[in-house]
Amino acid sequence: MSLSAVLLAAGSSPTPTPSESPSAVTVPSLQDAQESATNAASWVEQNWSTWLAISLRVLLILVIAGVLRMVVRRAITKLIDRMNRTAQAVDGTAIGGLLVNNERRRQRSQAIGSVLRSVASFIILGTAALMVLGAFEINLAPLLASAGVAGVAIGFGARNLVTDFLSGVFMILEDQYGVGDTIDAGVASGEVIEVGLRVTKLRGDQGEIWYVRNGEVKRIGNLSQGWATAGVDVTLRASEDLDKVKRVLGEVAEKMSKEEPWNELLWSPIEVLGLDSVLLDSMVVRVSAKTMPGKSLTVERELRWRIKHAFDAADIRIVGGATVPAEEESDDPSAAVAAPSVFSNSESPQHAAASPLASTPAQRPAAK
Repeated sequence: MSLSAVLLAAGSSPTPTPSESPSAVTVPSLQDAQESATNAASWVEQNWSTWLAISLRVLLILVIAGVLRMVVRRAITKLIDRMNRTAQAVDGTAIGGLLVNNERRRQRSQAIGSVLRSVASFIILGTAALMVLGAFEINLAPLLASAGVAGVAIGFGARNLVTDFLSGVFMILEDQYGVGDTIDAGVASGEVIEVGLRVTKLRGDQGEIWYVRNGEVKRIGNLSQGWATAGVDVTLRASEDLDKVKRVLGEVAEKMSKEEPWNELLWSPIEVLGLDSVLLDSMVVRVSAKTMPGKSLTVERELRWRIKHAFDAADIRIVGGATVPAEEESDDPSAAVAAPSVFSNSESPQHAAASPLASTPAQRPAAK
């Protein structure tokens, strides 16, 4: 084969071009790069003012929110401290020591301050977050709808927790009870030793501690607010001289009202109310007085002690209850518990004691 034929055959076969190669990479030309840079610079030049304005607006919102939150929290803290100082000042006075419990006021003010600070922070930060999203021109409607659905689901699942929290908030704001109060919460009763937004701790009469959820309390009886009543019923013989009884009770009441510490615990004079009831062989005289909350039992015990001593000195007899007649003693108390074999012996004392009374002999028929 000649050289011309070989060249002709080689020229007839297709030769791949660089554009047809799969691994070939198109290198942008200098003109394309310059055009892209020009477009980017143009876009930045057109939008930099918008982004700068948005950034400054977001920064301003965050700064204002932070400063406002700090100012509000500091104001609430100062208000709570002022309440505590006022409570301590009143607690130092004579009447304030009776009416104001410093620990109760302190815990109540701290709980109120915690609630106010949390609510203020939530409102301020939540409003700032919405304003930041609005600055970026984000549609808030879907977010608010999703948050509403999530809030309903969470609220339904944690409804007991929400109920306890809201009940605790209203209980503290209304000052229904506090530390040191004796309350009857229905599910438990005792002295309040700690008050929280969710749980209240009570110490019972036997020293046990009750943890009562605030949402479980449907009604509360506070035995430490206002004043208490100390009442003593004295049961006497119906034949006693009422004037003498009244005079002795009056002397006891007057003497007790002047002595310490009873003059502070008694908030009204001890009064002899008169006859509360009259029976065939007895009568009941009632004595009553207003006392400091939670001290009625103490006053009643002391009053009974003094009345008993005064009546003993005046030869006035206190009666009460039903008298039980004394039973006659049997010949042999051990007869009822003796062994059965003992009763078979007719000469044993147990047999004689357990034997029934002999029946009356039949009367003889009348002589004809």
